Amino acid sequence: MRIIGGKLKGIRISPPPNLPVRPTTDMAKEALFNILNNQYDFEELRVLDLFSGTGSLSLEFASRGCMEIVSVDKNTGCYNFLKNTAQQHGLTNIKAYKADVFKFLEQETEKFDLIFADPPFDIPQIPLIPEVVFRKKLLSPNGLLIVEHPTVKRLDKHPNFVEQRKYGYSSFSFFEYK
Repeated sequence: MRIIGGKLKGIRISPPPNLPVRPTTDMAKEALFNILNNQYDFEELRVLDLFSGTGSLSLEFASRGCMEIVSVDKNTGCYNFLKNTAQQHGLTNIKAYKADVFKFLEQETEKFDLIFADPPFDIPQIPLIPEVVFRKKLLSPNGLLIVEHPTVKRLDKHPNFVEQRKYGYSSFSFFEYK
């Protein structure tokens, strides 16, 4: 796993092999950040990274200078790895939380400019993510929700769905206020 942009560009991060994760591929991550580079000034973003796992995307957002990144994962190993890695690299803009994502979303009241969710592909609650985010009004007015999911799973029926980008077995579905 490597950081592909920003002040930590090129740094390799080596998570412990026993973490229960499926990291976003470098190809998909690079494609995602190419899309986001054309839409956002990273220094002004508040980001919520759901199911953060190894923290690959949180670290990428932090490397690019995002104002604040809130990272949520319920796995103790993932939480500790991200917290320690952020501390090791002086990334004070990452706030890691060890919590169940759905419980966290139900309790959260802050708004975010960008919410990224990379849930385990085998959980049936993936379609609930946009439901909860929009019901709780967790996106700022011009905000964007991105959900990574298996390409075979369709999320395009949600009223805030904008588009889906496919990268092999994985896809990113984009949602925003219309």
